[in-house]
Amino acid sequence: MSKRTDTIKSLFTAPQPSALSADNMPAALPRVSSGSVRSLKDSFSEVEKENEELRERIASGAVILEIDPSLVDPSPLADRFRDQDDSSFEALKQSIAQRGQEVPILVREHPEAKGRYQSAYGHRRVRATRELGISVKAILRSLSDEALVVAQGLENAPREDLSFIERASFAMHIEDAGHSRSIVQDALSVDRAEASKLLAVARSVPAEIIQAIGKAPKVGRGRWQSFAELIKDSAALKRVRATIAEPKFAERETDARFLAAFSAATRPSRGAPSKESDEKPVFSVSGEKIAHVRQAERELKLTIDKNVSTTFAAFLVDQLPALFDAFSKKSSGQESTEA
Repeated sequence: MSKRTDTIKSLFTAPQPSALSADNMPAALPRVSSGSVRSLKDSFSEVEKENEELRERIASGAVILEIDPSLVDPSPLADRFRDQDDSSFEALKQSIAQRGQEVPILVREHPEAKGRYQSAYGHRRVRATRELGISVKAILRSLSDEALVVAQGLENAPREDLSFIERASFAMHIEDAGHSRSIVQDALSVDRAEASKLLAVARSVPAEIIQAIGKAPKVGRGRWQSFAELIKDSAALKRVRATIAEPKFAERETDARFLAAFSAATRPSRGAPSKESDEKPVFSVSGEKIAHVRQAERELKLTIDKNVSTTFAAFLVDQLPALFDAFSKKSSGQESTEA
């Protein structure tokens, strides 16, 4: 091919030259702020998230229904106490009355009663809608006994209002129903060590004492463990049972009931035998061991724990006169009442 031919061919195959004038240039697209792009992206992400949740519900056979709350029975395993001061329930009921039920409950078909349902969670919403006389919104799923328990626990695990003793009792109910320790761990989102601590407390404190005290939301694991250790002594357990049987005990709020029971467990019995008694630990209100006491025939020996600041002993000595005075006045008042 000649040089002339190559030159002619290049005229048709070479890239087009740039425009000679701005008049021939296409108009520039309007500039979009990065914030608008990010907002639009977030909106699509939320839509996609909702669609994904919907796809998961459809794939798992979940159906949202509006059903008569009188047809819904609670889970066979209780996970919370019904306290006398149920102000939080009244707030929930009022919210549903004003804005409607925003979060559906989770139910399965009742395994033994045809036409009825059994709830995994949402017991208070069922109760509220029943009292309001309206239908309850529910997600219907096919759940095994194990799946029901795990769903129930996972819904309640992040809730701040579920106290330590409620979680401990729930763990015991799960295990007593024949489920494995791994189900307890999954339902409460805890490791094996924590599950063991929950179960140890629930099994050490008699059920009637737990029910009498209530949920005690401000009382954590440490004080419940200390209390469980104290009532291993039969005399301490007897004092606690006598305390919870007093008419005024039930009138206290739940945390105060725990403190009254704890105080009874640490208080020495009246008419204690004159022989040397066993050494007993002394705990702070937070459950920390601070001392131990050994009572002989005519003396009482108090030993401060080595982990407690040495200045506490000096503080205690300074407070003894005032403590004795308070004790004397209290004893005089009791004697006058008994007389």
